[in-house]
Amino acid sequence: MRLAGFDYSSNRKYFVTICVKNHNNAFGMVKNKTMHLSVNGIIAREQWNWLGEQYPYIELISFVIMPDHVHGIIYINAGMGRDPSLHGGDNQKIKPLPELIGAYKTTVSKRIHMAGDLSFKWQNSYHDWIIRNDLSLNRIKKYIDANPENWME
Repeated sequence: MRLAGFDYSSNRKYFVTICVKNHNNAFGMVKNKTMHLSVNGIIAREQWNWLGEQYPYIELISFVIMPDHVHGIIYINAGMGRDPSLHGGDNQKIKPLPELIGAYKTTVSKRIHMAGDLSFKWQNSYHDWIIRNDLSLNRIKKYIDANPENWME
């Protein structure tokens, strides 16, 4: 599913979409073009913020939670820091995008299950788009911001 031969730990901006299994509306609902988060949705938001705190070499540029999926833009910038979970000087590395998304999905699932929703599951994998220029970045940011408004269309 990923772009063959591409280094997903390289300094780039990545647009990701992660869906709930069977497109279940696990994160809340859109009312009057505004997303209203459920407990699961709040957990999904908190864990997105945790991701940015946990890995100092990423910047979370944009994010939206929808009833059955999330969209986000992650900027990996190797110059910003190293992964604190890997100790030992030269052994530190930048986690590639698939590992970052794996950490997000795992921690969201764990917290949602601990909160009592044992039926919650993510769809396998996720969709990514490598953002190659500012025009594309701005278009995707507008898409993310407008997602709740366009939910019924």
